[in-house]
Amino acid sequence: MIFQYIHQLITQALTTQLIELEDEMYARNQVLSLLHLPEYKETEAAVNMDMDIPDLLESIVDYACEQGIIEDLFDEKEIFSSKIMNCFIARPSSVNQFFYEKYQQDPHEATRYFYELSKNSNYIQMKRIRQNIEYKAATEYGDLDITINLSKPEKDPKSIELERAIQKSDYPKCLLCIENEGYAGRVGHPARSNHRMIRVNLVEENWYLQYSPYVYYNEHCIVLSEKHTDMKISPATFARLLSFVEQFPHYFLGSNADIPIVGGSILSHEHYQGGNYQFAMAKAEDDWTFTMENFPEVDCAVVKWPMSVIRLRSKDVEVLVEAGAHILANWKNYSDEMVGILAKTGATPHNTITPIARKNGDLFELDLVLRNNRTSEEHPLGVFHPHADVHHIKKENIGLIEVMGLAVLPARLKTEIEEVEKFILGRDDAQVADYHVSWAEELKARYQAVVDNDNVEAIVREEVGKKFLRVLEDAGVFKRDEEGAAGFLRFIKSL
Repeated sequence: MIFQYIHQLITQALTTQLIELEDEMYARNQVLSLLHLPEYKETEAAVNMDMDIPDLLESIVDYACEQGIIEDLFDEKEIFSSKIMNCFIARPSSVNQFFYEKYQQDPHEATRYFYELSKNSNYIQMKRIRQNIEYKAATEYGDLDITINLSKPEKDPKSIELERAIQKSDYPKCLLCIENEGYAGRVGHPARSNHRMIRVNLVEENWYLQYSPYVYYNEHCIVLSEKHTDMKISPATFARLLSFVEQFPHYFLGSNADIPIVGGSILSHEHYQGGNYQFAMAKAEDDWTFTMENFPEVDCAVVKWPMSVIRLRSKDVEVLVEAGAHILANWKNYSDEMVGILAKTGATPHNTITPIARKNGDLFELDLVLRNNRTSEEHPLGVFHPHADVHHIKKENIGLIEVMGLAVLPARLKTEIEEVEKFILGRDDAQVADYHVSWAEELKARYQAVVDNDNVEAIVREEVGKKFLRVLEDAGVFKRDEEGAAGFLRFIKSL
């Protein structure tokens, strides 16, 4: 069967244009070498064998484990799988050359080529991603995207034990560093043999475009700095984001905030996230408009969104950057105790911005989401962070993706929500987690007259969407009530 799998993998690589006919023999011999096979036995494809690349890779990796070529450990299997796919991918220089040849015709075609390459090479883990639960939840602010993240595989106990025991290495320094391109991987660091990056110039600096291995939306990309430097929101950030969308007008690009609690999961390497997708926040209407004296060319608005968002529009990128810099400088030092906003505690700063850039017709748009990471005795994880009563659904940081309206929820919720559904239906076998009990009882009381087997899933999904909306409202620095609106107006007047 191993020769059947190799034959099929080569056929799939040809079909998906990972390789050309002239590459067939070379790719086959590279795979044979990895499998310690001294020869190839010609074989006809099995009539009933209709496997795609991820399934074929699993079968080949299983063979390698059976033959003792690798150990049956998660990290070793990932490394071996990545090495096999590397036999079918061009070197970075060739990938970049082909990308920019397509870019000359149409930027959209260039990114489409690179996205398909990243999926077909199994760098983007589409088979695992398809396990995610995804749906939309209607709200007054538009349809929020809800994702229960099931794509990240569980490591076996032996792999976890090895990871703890192994000597730590600082190469690559982090998961985003450019040294990851083509890196084989090791226990505790993901396999990247099949990883490629596109070189992009942003404001005369070298940046790198790649896709997330576990995409949350269409063409979910990461744009990372050549240098391993800490995240920092500055006027230069706005200039880079706008430079990128000027070059790739079908993409948005945004940055996580640069301080803990309101920042992303990786603050040690400057990077942005974008893609070819329109979130609910991008579709949100203007709540009210205003002007700034020094920037008459910029249209300014407060966005109708549960978090506090200022949207700037202009045809002139440079003016947009200056207007954004003016707001950032003012916000960093802004306090309003009437609504709980303190710029600093001693020398520790609390205020920053989550920025997002996009091109909308002839206009460039720069969304500035106002953030504050202050904590208190009542809210030790963050005053403008999901509060305790929604932690049973979402407790983690609210980063860029959540800010725009996509909930990335933990895998535990899949089975936990199924138990809540059983409870609402009145089933005796329901085993509701302690932290869901009060929520489950509330839902049962509210829906017991109308709930049945056919609608219970939809009801609970809608209620999870409402919880995520609450998460966003908690993260908003100016609440959407009379007091919050007055506070937002005071800040706008300060500009």
